[in-house]
Amino acid sequence: MNPANWRTYLVTQESLSGESTTAEVVEAAIDGGVDVVQLREKDTDTRRRYELGRELRELTAAADVPLLVNDRVDIAQAIDADGVHLGQSDLPVDVARELLGSEAIIGCSTGTIEEATEAEAAGADYLGVGAIYGTDSKTDVPEEKDGTGLEIVSEIADAVSIPVVGIGGVTAANAAPVREAGASGVAVISEITGAEEPAAATRELGAAVSAEVGNDE
Repeated sequence: MNPANWRTYLVTQESLSGESTTAEVVEAAIDGGVDVVQLREKDTDTRRRYELGRELRELTAAADVPLLVNDRVDIAQAIDADGVHLGQSDLPVDVARELLGSEAIIGCSTGTIEEATEAEAAGADYLGVGAIYGTDSKTDVPEEKDGTGLEIVSEIADAVSIPVVGIGGVTAANAAPVREAGASGVAVISEITGAEEPAAATRELGAAVSAEVGNDE
């Protein structure tokens, strides 16, 4: 459950999974060795997200894989998730901590050193930094299509003592530089969700990140 040990982090989005359901993608990713799963599914209503969350909770609990919920502290509580991942426009980290308790895992999306240090001080367990290479997954945030680059990963990793997870356009081919810049792992949507074989894609991504970890030792 320690975010410092996470190398591969799946963020779900069924609209990108072709004919596969989110549950099928998550099950395959677990088979491929994914370290953590985040229920996102922002294009679905609350009831559907809750029902899907219950299904994913069974899969992840059986595999001892942490399950987080994007934004929604109430859904995280309702499905007994391991925690939440918050954006800058969501509940403050310290408020989520009060609601979820000391054992919950709380992550926070950050794009600047100021946001990162504030999130750490408020009690975040890890930070999501990006979109590094840009992404088309967040259609509501057009500026993220261009990417922030690797430099911000390095700057934030140097400024905080909690783990950093890089996200945004990350693939097996470009994951190693993210790790090299100081991220403990990488989070992806399309690389696993949109793959013909999500389990194989997860293994390939994990190998790319773990190889870089090995080079650090």
